[in-house]
Amino acid sequence: MKKPAIVLLSLLVIFACKNKPESTSEVPIEKSEAKKYPSDVIPFMDEWSILLGDGTRSENLVNFEKEGFFYVENEGNSNWVVYKAPNSGITSPNSSNTRSELGQKSRWIPETGGKLTGRLKVQHVSTTGDATASSSFSVVVGQIHSDEGHENEPLKIFYKKFPEHDKGSVFWNYEINTKGSNDGRWDYSTAVWGHDFSVVGPDSSTYPEEPQDGIALGEEFSYEVNVYEGIMYLTFTSEGHEPKTFTKNLLKSDFAKKSDIPQQILNVYASKGRDGVERENAYAGEKQFFKQGAYNQANGKSTKSETYGGDIAKQYANGSYTEVWFKDGSVGEGENPNLE
Repeated sequence: MKKPAIVLLSLLVIFACKNKPESTSEVPIEKSEAKKYPSDVIPFMDEWSILLGDGTRSENLVNFEKEGFFYVENEGNSNWVVYKAPNSGITSPNSSNTRSELGQKSRWIPETGGKLTGRLKVQHVSTTGDATASSSFSVVVGQIHSDEGHENEPLKIFYKKFPEHDKGSVFWNYEINTKGSNDGRWDYSTAVWGHDFSVVGPDSSTYPEEPQDGIALGEEFSYEVNVYEGIMYLTFTSEGHEPKTFTKNLLKSDFAKKSDIPQQILNVYASKGRDGVERENAYAGEKQFFKQGAYNQANGKSTKSETYGGDIAKQYANGSYTEVWFKDGSVGEGENPNLE
């Protein structure tokens, strides 16, 4: 009388065994990707400190991020380190310009040298500003900064794009290490692709002609800054553009006499009384350090850019910010360019 029940139970056990997975590996397990920090994308972050657009400072950038200023974005198969800074925020004591920018911890002199590389794209620059101001609509994406004397900058690498233009310009500026008072300091600008620093609009709301060989927002380019035995070697590359190289002696000035002052400087700075000369040995013996990221050149003072009273959320919502993405970078000792 009990046999049919036993047979039915046996059949159920057999059916269950046939439908049981042979191993747990057959069961799909959804894995969430581990969180990425900037130091996971570009692992040189232990070489740097950072100042962000809201005034945040940090000396330890391993596994460090700050939402809205310094973080990772994924695009396709690539991770990028994002540097974002409003037109108005909290910045360093000697600057009106807000930044989310790395500062190299170590120091070096031009005679011993150093090397910095970066692969990047600029995603946004301020959409407001005075078209006659050279710094409007621009961001500095790499620097050499002196840590002695006048604390001037022998190198600033800029990206600048006027509103209504599709293409912007990449150029680099050399600031003289002024002899005597620093009131006469000025920057000499050299175009890489597009215009140099001196090309501005004829009035506050009219823009110059768009550069034909310029770089668009979102277009990748790379730079290499190699200082070796006092000479600065610059290399710029971008797919579809002619590679550009430059050299500049940091130990001997090209601007030690009034007659050496370029016409570009007379056009841009003479009316401001900034027509000084450089000390003969330029930056020789002065401690230097690299900077990299987004040093926003738009502000409410010199460029008359919109700042919404310093409200960062409103600035981000209305285009009053800069945003730069870096895919790769390195920092280290200067190298003999003839052996590379």
